[in-house]
Amino acid sequence: MVIQTGRFGQIEVSSDEIISIPSGILGFPEDHNFCLVDAADATMILWLQSITNPHLAFPVLEPKIFKPDYIVRLSAAELRELRLASIKDASVFTILTIPSDLTEMTANLKAPLVINTKEKTAKQVVLQENDQPIKFPMFKELRGHLLATRDAQTAGTIQKGALQVSGLPLSSAVQLIG
Repeated sequence: MVIQTGRFGQIEVSSDEIISIPSGILGFPEDHNFCLVDAADATMILWLQSITNPHLAFPVLEPKIFKPDYIVRLSAAELRELRLASIKDASVFTILTIPSDLTEMTANLKAPLVINTKEKTAKQVVLQENDQPIKFPMFKELRGHLLATRDAQTAGTIQKGALQVSGLPLSSAVQLIG
């Protein structure tokens, strides 16, 4: 299907690229179907684009890129809601806030988006047991990662890109809790 977006114009989205978020994103409960769009730039930032609202798109990034020790602990109820048979089928993304001064970019570590990559369903999970910030300043870490990736590519040591949009990257940042 072809969808209209405010940021990328018309894009082609196949039915297997649509991610269902039944409870929506916090503050946007009426939008339930999204896709991930790669802006094809060097930032590694993807965009969670609403299928029905052309002007609703959230910049997202895997937190392991800028915070390798980040872990999301899911309850049994959250695992059931996501229909996750295995945590290996989960990808974790944080929603970014990108102000005009890019050095002030932040990531919401308190409410990550967890995607079941097999079922193409997702949920924005509000973490209860931790003190993760809603506005984690991450520009410096992202910049460092991008520079290291560029240097490695220059040296010829990168085998494959860090993100796969169509297959949804698998993340080891999910754990089951009590």
